[in-house]
Amino acid sequence: MICRTVTSMKKLKFLVSLTTDDNDYQTEQAAAAEEAARRLGVEIQVVYAGNDSITQSQQILNAIQSRSDSQPDGIVFEPVGGTALPQVARAAVAAGIGWVVLNRSVEYIAEIRKAYRVPIFVVSSDHEQIGRIQGQQFAALLPKGGSVLYVQGPADSLAAKQRTSGMYETKPADVQVKVMRAQWTEASSYRAVSSWLRLSTSHQTQIDLIAAQDDGMALGARKAFQELPENAARQRWLGLPFIGCDGLPKTGQAWVKRGLLTATIFAPPNTGQALDMLAKAFQTGSLPPELTLTAPVSVPALDALASTQAEKVRLLSV
Repeated sequence: MICRTVTSMKKLKFLVSLTTDDNDYQTEQAAAAEEAARRLGVEIQVVYAGNDSITQSQQILNAIQSRSDSQPDGIVFEPVGGTALPQVARAAVAAGIGWVVLNRSVEYIAEIRKAYRVPIFVVSSDHEQIGRIQGQQFAALLPKGGSVLYVQGPADSLAAKQRTSGMYETKPADVQVKVMRAQWTEASSYRAVSSWLRLSTSHQTQIDLIAAQDDGMALGARKAFQELPENAARQRWLGLPFIGCDGLPKTGQAWVKRGLLTATIFAPPNTGQALDMLAKAFQTGSLPPELTLTAPVSVPALDALASTQAEKVRLLSV
């Protein structure tokens, strides 16, 4: 059992490992981390893994194995792959380095918390609740039922699985869902939807709503439809509601205000909260809870979304 002692004279140093710099939520995570570091008076290094779990593992191991004077006191990371790097986690805590996982429920956390006294915990968006809200948005936008083209995150992403599970909990039974996968980026969603549109079956499929598990992916899907030939079919596609998730003020919420998206779900960045908890743990010796969840909200609110949709239907029927 190891406990690293941090004196009041020592400036805390943390490594923040994020998945990619090609995603608005991840870049906002970096900005939130940098703001928290300034406020807390701690030193941070932000690295991106390029959506590659091997790269992420090596970046973190390099930090763990660095000279003791350049080793971080704690590591905050958002996993790329499905495993959340259990062996790397054990190497970190064995070296007396705190370990914080973002946006992922991780089974090994409970085990290593019993063996080590360094701060070890999870801070996560409530992904199942995000999915539940999106299912409720389906109900608000398709009160008479219909079909949704659903752009899901990667197959090995627990967040994608949890968002999907939550969505199926609350979506109406008369709303059908066609799923395709992308990689949490606008470009990957654009490619996935463009490939689907090249299939003859896509033009025979009735779709009433385009939904994605990420605002960037929703925008990528929209761009694929924008590139269709100028005709009535293109106008119909672009006239459908497009909805996403994450709802950051400068991207998702701004796109709702501009009419590019009909709705989103605000999931607050949580690197700042994780760094607050990590710094406090080192400074006071107290251990944070194993799991802390941040609460998502619909943008616009669900009742406002339903009212707006009802008004559109009324005007069309006049």
